[in-house]
Amino acid sequence: MTIRWTTGGLAVELATGPEAPVTLLTLTPSDEPARGPEQVPEPAPSAGTPPLVEVQALGHGRFPGSHRYSSTAVGARLRCIGHETVGGDLHVHQHDEVTDLRVTSVLSPLGGALRAWTVLRAGSAPVTVQAVTSLVLGTFLGDSGSDVDGLDVLWGDNDWVAESRWHRAPLREVGLPAMDPAVHHHMNRARMAVTTRSSWSTGERLPTGLIVERDGGYGLAFQIEHNGAWHWEIGEDRTGASLALLGPADAEHQWTVELAPQETFTSVPVAVAVARGGDPVDSALAALTGYRRELVARTGTARHERPLPVVFNDYMNTLMGDPTTAKILPLAEAAARAGADCYCIDAGWYDDDAGGWWDAVGEWEPSASRFPGGLAEVLDRIRDLGMVPGIWLEPEVVGVRSPLAGRLPEEAFFQRRGRRVVEHGRYHLDLRHPAARAHLDAVVDRLVGMGVGYFKFDYNIMPGPGTDADGLAPGAGLLEHCRATLAWLDGVLARHGGLLIENCASGGMRADYATLSRLHLQSTSDQQDPLLYPPIAAATPASILPEQAGHWGYAQPEMSAEESAFTLVAGITGRLYLSGHLASMDEARLALVGDAVEAHRGLLPFLARAVPSWPLGLEHRGPWQAMALHGGDEAVLTVWRLPGAGDRVELPLPALRGRNVTIERCFPAPETPGVGSWEWTWEAADGVLRVRTETAAPTARVLRLTAADDNATKERP
Repeated sequence: MTIRWTTGGLAVELATGPEAPVTLLTLTPSDEPARGPEQVPEPAPSAGTPPLVEVQALGHGRFPGSHRYSSTAVGARLRCIGHETVGGDLHVHQHDEVTDLRVTSVLSPLGGALRAWTVLRAGSAPVTVQAVTSLVLGTFLGDSGSDVDGLDVLWGDNDWVAESRWHRAPLREVGLPAMDPAVHHHMNRARMAVTTRSSWSTGERLPTGLIVERDGGYGLAFQIEHNGAWHWEIGEDRTGASLALLGPADAEHQWTVELAPQETFTSVPVAVAVARGGDPVDSALAALTGYRRELVARTGTARHERPLPVVFNDYMNTLMGDPTTAKILPLAEAAARAGADCYCIDAGWYDDDAGGWWDAVGEWEPSASRFPGGLAEVLDRIRDLGMVPGIWLEPEVVGVRSPLAGRLPEEAFFQRRGRRVVEHGRYHLDLRHPAARAHLDAVVDRLVGMGVGYFKFDYNIMPGPGTDADGLAPGAGLLEHCRATLAWLDGVLARHGGLLIENCASGGMRADYATLSRLHLQSTSDQQDPLLYPPIAAATPASILPEQAGHWGYAQPEMSAEESAFTLVAGITGRLYLSGHLASMDEARLALVGDAVEAHRGLLPFLARAVPSWPLGLEHRGPWQAMALHGGDEAVLTVWRLPGAGDRVELPLPALRGRNVTIERCFPAPETPGVGSWEWTWEAADGVLRVRTETAAPTARVLRLTAADDNATKERP
C-alpha cells in the first residue's frame, strides 16, 4: 500500500506493506493544495529501499555490519500498524514483534518543508537503544533523476573565528566509492558522515547540509535542530543515495538509553526542504529559509512581535572584558548618537579581581570597584540616552574559585564517575537539577529588576561527552541537560515579556535552531580581524536567518573612511552588531557609523522576508566575496574586494535575468567623503552584474537592485 499526502508545499508518498518496513518513496515540491493522507493500493517498494526509521538496539545490531546507521535489524523488522493525523501532523506507527518496540514517526509540515522526529515506546520488555534516526530519506534516485554518480553534497565546517566554511564535492569523492553489489552480494557499506560532539552544537560542523544534482535541478536541504550532539550521514542503497538524520548515538557520543517497559523516548527534531529548478543550492536553501521563519514565528516563546534592534556591544576590539563606569558612559553617549537601540555591557562587569574573573564567575554580582556609583547608575544612564540596557551572562558555568561552587549541591553539576567535570577552570551546571535552575532564575530576575532588557547569553566551554549522574550514559545526561536548558529559556521568556536574548557561544559555536527558534539574535563569530570576516558573513545565511545573524561592525577612530565602511558592511545585510571606540571618533567617522545604522534600519523590513543566494557559489572563499538577498523584484547585494583580488568581478544573479534594473548604492552612500568609486554594468540578457573598481582593497559596497518598468537600466551611483 502507498500513503499519499500533500502538505501544501510537498508531495509525500510512503510505502507500507506486510513484508517490509515503511519507506519514504517520494518527497517533491508541490503546488497542489493540502490534502490529508490517503491510502491507495500500490506494489511494495523494491528491496534495498531504506526504512523510514532505523533503530540500533543492544543485542540486535545491524546486518550487514558497518559503521552506518542503516541496515539495523530492528529497522528491517518494523511493520506498519496504522497511521493517523494529529493537529495536521502525520503519525506513522510501526511495531517490531521481536523486541515489542513501538515506533512512531511524526511528520510535521511547516513553511513548505517537512519537520520530523521519532517516538519510541518499549513494550513488555526493556530495550537498550544505541541510536535512533529522526528521519531516513532514500528518495534521491526517483525524485532527482540522478544516481549517486550525479549528486554533490555540501557541508559546512565551523570552528572558533572560522565559522561557515562550506565545501562541495561529488558523493563518489567523499565517502561513497563505486562498487559492484552483484559481485559482492551486498550493497555499499561506506558512508559520508558528519558529526558534532558535546554541547557546542556547531563547534565542529554545521547541522545544515545539502544534496543536489550536479547539473542543476533537484536540491534537498536539511537541518538538525538540537543544541547538543548530532550526526548525519549519506549512504548508498540499491535505489540510490540515502540520508539518515539523528541526534546523539552510542559510537560517536556515548549515548544510550535504557527503556523500561512502556517507557518512551523522543528523538531530536530535523527538517528537510526540497526544490526543483534553478540553482539547486540557492533554491533549496531559500525553501529552508522560509521554513526557519515559520519555525521562529510559531515557537511559543517567540509569538510576540520580534523587534530587530541595533545593538552596541562594548567587547569586540573595544573594552575586551574591562568595563567600568568611566569607560562605558562616553561609549554609551556615542552609541546613542550613532543610532543604537541597545547598549550591551559585555564580560567583566562582575570582576573585582583585576582580570582574574574567568575561574571565579557564577554569582553574577556587579563589581563595586568597576562601578563606584553602582551598576544601576550605568543602566539608568543608558536608559536615559534612549537605549535598552543589556548585559553579558554565561549562565551554565560556575568557576572553580567561585563561592557558589561550594554552596550548590553536587547533583547540580555535571559529573563523571562521582567527580565534577572541570573544563577550562569552570564547573558545568546541570539544568536538570532544581537548585541550578533556581540559581539562574534568581540571577536573571534580579538583573531584569535592575532594568536589564537585553541579555547576551554566552557559552565558552564544552563538558565532554556529558554527565553520568543518575546512572545515565554520559551522552544521555547531556541530551537531558540540553533539553532542560531549552525549557529554562522558555521559562525566562515567558516570565519576562519583551526581554531580548542574544545567543552566543564563543561566537557561533552553538548556533542551532533548537536555540534560535527561541532567541532573537545570533553572534556569528568572535573574529577580530575585519579582513577575515567577509567569508563568514557571506556564508552565514545558509544556516542562520539574515535577520538573526549578528555581524560585528567595529569601526575605529584610526581607520580611513574606506576601511570603516568595509568593516561595517557585513552588518548592513545581517544584523548590525556595533562595537568600536565610538567615543574617540571625530564627527565624520561617527557620522559614517550613523549612516550604516540608517542604511541597515532601512533594509530591515526587506531582510526579514528575503532569501539568500551566492553569485560566486556558497563554497567560494576567494578574494572577491558576494552574497545576495532576494525578495520579489528586488535584490540586495553585498560585495567585498579583499587584498589580492583583481579590479573586476562578474556576479550572476539569475533571479533577475531578462529584467532591467535600477541599481542603488545603499552603503556607503555615494556622497560619503573619503571613499573611492565603484562602477557596474548590468547585462540583463545574461543576468550578470559586472563590477569594476580601482579603489584599493579592502573595499566593500552594498547595492540594491530593483526591477525597472522601462527598457533602460538606471544607475544611481
